Amino acid sequence: MNPDYHMHTPLCRHATGHPAEYVQEAMRKGLPEIGFADHNPMPEAYDDWRMGIEELPRYFEMIEEAREKTPGFPIRLGLECDYWPGQEDWIAKLAGMARWDYLIGSVHYLTPDWAVDNPAYVGRYRACPAEELWSMYWSAAEKCVRSRLFDFIAHPDLVKIFGSRPSGDLDRYYEPVVAALAECGGAFEINTAGLRKPVHELYPAPGFLRLARAAGVPLVINSDAHAPEQVGMDFDAGRTLAREAGYTSSLRFHGRQRVEVPL
Repeated sequence: MNPDYHMHTPLCRHATGHPAEYVQEAMRKGLPEIGFADHNPMPEAYDDWRMGIEELPRYFEMIEEAREKTPGFPIRLGLECDYWPGQEDWIAKLAGMARWDYLIGSVHYLTPDWAVDNPAYVGRYRACPAEELWSMYWSAAEKCVRSRLFDFIAHPDLVKIFGSRPSGDLDRYYEPVVAALAECGGAFEINTAGLRKPVHELYPAPGFLRLARAAGVPLVINSDAHAPEQVGMDFDAGRTLAREAGYTSSLRFHGRQRVEVPL
């Protein structure tokens, strides 16, 4: 089984269950290790789905509590960091606030007031021409990778969440990001949460996987769990997608160092 490195806590205001409950579910399902990556705090209040900077110590405490309850089971410490231009210094500062095992880069915001996956903005999403929407998203994703701030990127084609897709071959959007990942030594995740979202698809699409495999870009498989029962969910589908693209291995992380292991 693969580890699951993308899991949240109630500190993000839209997840349930103590980290120890996620650990118990991971052990029940036979996962070899897990890691938490809640949404990064911002230097000041920004939205209502992340911890405040004053809550970061509580985040560390919750992970330690889970470790104390399950000695010997590896529990990694991570953070899912929202990227948009201008936030690089803050993310670099966060990187020095703990002994992280990994940092995940993700693009949720197309503009400071538009989270592309927020159902509250679905009307705005659907009103935006697909070509414009995708151009904004994938441009931000490439900048996220080229910042070199992150160990892997989350849900690479999140922009498809509510069904918008440009016509024609979508490789033109994937290729710059895959090239950036290859040039910067980056990695990405297969995120099974897409099967639980309106799009009902894994992130990313097979076309992205095909290009990434050809470029030698490594991957991890994660659930993006927001409740204990979601730990390791649909990992069979994630492994199948990876193998169909030609992948035979995935990554594990510890202390921001990665090792390759059989898929």
